[in-house]
Amino acid sequence: MAKKSEEKLNYPLELQKLKENGPQRLYLLWGPEDYLRESYLDTLKKLCLPEGEDSFSFKRINGPELDPIELRQAVDAMPFLTDKSFVELHGVDLNHLKDADAVQDVLSDIPDFCTVAFVQEQDFEPDGRLKLLKAIRAACVELKFTSQNQSMLTKWIARRFAALGKGIEMEAAQRLIFVSGDLMNRLIPEIEKVAAYAKGDKVTVSDVEAVANHIPEAVIFDMTDLISQKKINNAFAVLTELLSDRNNEPIPMLAMLGMQMRRLYAARLALDQNLGIKYLMDSCGIKYDYQANKLLQAARGYTMPQLKRAVELCAETDYRMKSSGQDSKDLFVETVLRIAAGDSDAQR
Repeated sequence: MAKKSEEKLNYPLELQKLKENGPQRLYLLWGPEDYLRESYLDTLKKLCLPEGEDSFSFKRINGPELDPIELRQAVDAMPFLTDKSFVELHGVDLNHLKDADAVQDVLSDIPDFCTVAFVQEQDFEPDGRLKLLKAIRAACVELKFTSQNQSMLTKWIARRFAALGKGIEMEAAQRLIFVSGDLMNRLIPEIEKVAAYAKGDKVTVSDVEAVANHIPEAVIFDMTDLISQKKINNAFAVLTELLSDRNNEPIPMLAMLGMQMRRLYAARLALDQNLGIKYLMDSCGIKYDYQANKLLQAARGYTMPQLKRAVELCAETDYRMKSSGQDSKDLFVETVLRIAAGDSDAQR
């Protein structure tokens, strides 16, 4: 079963703390939600450099390597016509620095007038075992920018649509998060597409379905949902759509399918044993109750033996893909067909 959902960053609270306490000497800004990371960074810069960036008080150094001498020069440079200087270290690979000890020495002696911010890429994950990372974390303000909770995200989506002259139904906002993902930078172009497409003053679920990009996880979810409703032809149409996109490789798609079947198994268990939606969300790492409710609804269309066998089929197919030499796409299609047919072994 999946790990529990990660703790969400309370972005409004962190922004309030920044404005009340002022800039600190050292920051580590990382995590997948790059829209909020850049928004926080922009606020931090403005507090340090109210007159804007200039070549005296602002320095940006791009990674992945970091020269300790260049860092020392940037940190020690006195600000000009402002009280503070700001050093932005962008995309530095803190996990693999050659001169980690020398960098640590510089960071241990940041002047009062200077703020240093490590701004990491979306896929960065700090290795907390390293001496340098331990030292940075002990001295810095560390913020992991996560996707936001459902309430904040839907309110933000509503504000984006309002700026484009449209309202949006709550269910449509939830559906947009579900089909296009929950990272803001990815949602912005989808919001613009949907707003341009919608004919009425209020965006509906149909508008979202018509033009919003559907991430593969959402497409696979919908396919298994259609199977649960015995709408097999519709499910096969979705399968064809998946396979027509050359970016969708069979092994990652099978991993998504396996995850979906395990979640449906957990949902069926929650239904049968009256465990409730919180159990399902916690045990499967589900972030939004919209998705959890959809899972519970879909799980009613499967029996527990069918779901158990479906999970087994995904594991067996994964092994065959990686060891048999058979065509992976054919194996993926075979697995979906057997799940849709209620594989005969499911009745064991």
